[in-house]
Amino acid sequence: MNIVLLEPEIPQNTGNIGRTCVATDTCLHLIGPLGFQINEKAVKKAGLDYWPNLKLKTYISYRDFMEKNPGAKIYMATTKAEKIYTEVDYEEDSFIMFGKESAGIPEEILVQNRKNCIRIPMMQDIRSLNLSNSAAIVLYEALRQKNFKNMQTKGALHRLSWE
Repeated sequence: MNIVLLEPEIPQNTGNIGRTCVATDTCLHLIGPLGFQINEKAVKKAGLDYWPNLKLKTYISYRDFMEKNPGAKIYMATTKAEKIYTEVDYEEDSFIMFGKESAGIPEEILVQNRKNCIRIPMMQDIRSLNLSNSAAIVLYEALRQKNFKNMQTKGALHRLSWE
C-alpha cells in the first residue's frame, strides 16, 4: 500500500502518518511544497524512533509524482466525494492520497478523478477529521480487505500469557 500526502502543512500529522506507515509496511509519498522541513524535530518526535525505518519517497510537485508513478491506481480522500471509502476494492499496490490540512486536494484534480474519490462519513457540521486519523482509517480498511496480509494479527502479553 501507499499513502500520499499532497503538500502537507503540519509536521506532527506527517510524523504520525509515518509511524502508521512503518507499522503497516506502507510507503509514504510526500508531494511538495511541504509546509515544514522533513528533518524538523516535530516530524521525528511524532514518528518517534520509527522514522529511520520509513519507506519514504518525495516529489517536488503533483506533476512530478504523476510522472514518476505512471498508471498508479490512486484513490483520493476528500470530504467532497460521493463514494464512501468502504465501497472501494483496494489493490495491494493502491495509492491513497490526502490533501493538505487547510484545503484538501484541489478540486481541479478531484474532477479529473471523480470515480476514484472517496470520503469518510461524518456529521454535516464537521468540516473534516484530522489528517493522520483519516489516513489511518482508510489505510486500515484497505489492509483489512487483504486480511492484513503479512501482518501480526495476534497480540501477546509482555509478562504473562493468555492461557
